[in-house]
Amino acid sequence: MSRPVCPRCTRPLGHCLCSAIPDLCSRTRVTILQHPEESRHPLNTGRLVALGLRQAELVCGELFPDSLWQEPGTWLLFPGDDAICVDAIVPGQKPTHLIVPDGTWRMARRLLRLNPGLAALPRLVIPTGEPSRYRVRNTSQAGAVATIEAIVRALEVLEAPARFAALLAPFDLMVDRQLAAMARAHEDPAWQDSRQPGSLSD
Repeated sequence: MSRPVCPRCTRPLGHCLCSAIPDLCSRTRVTILQHPEESRHPLNTGRLVALGLRQAELVCGELFPDSLWQEPGTWLLFPGDDAICVDAIVPGQKPTHLIVPDGTWRMARRLLRLNPGLAALPRLVIPTGEPSRYRVRNTSQAGAVATIEAIVRALEVLEAPARFAALLAPFDLMVDRQLAAMARAHEDPAWQDSRQPGSLSD
């Protein structure tokens, strides 16, 4: 039997993240396009952005209407051959709307293949920075960060001196709890055997 979860953050009630979720505003609107597989991953971070940033919206699916990205000033936050680093954007060129694919690299590339209008948007990338704090999910992509980390880094450049690090508080708490659960399971297999299937995502 599955345990009850928080209807807001979708974490098990004993591990609810809501007390750590901030209430922030930004000049830049953010639309997170979440792949359906990612929406089912218990450690996805796109939902945390939508909960903590008033100007953020989470849309789940694979096919999206072009109306989502047709307003002037819309940029795609995703690597590409012609992508511009956010710290190289001149003031008159700054985006007013960021579209951010949410999922693994495979999922994100699928979203771009299925939505040619999305793939055709001008692209931004974040500058090289500290390694990701997303220590519970692995990737072979050098310099990869979680969706929430990418959005925070982009906004802190685009809207400096405004700060958005508070968005990372529930993310850090989620990661720390997951690492603690993994350590307990490693030290005491019987502890994990007593849990519900998939409990290492708690």
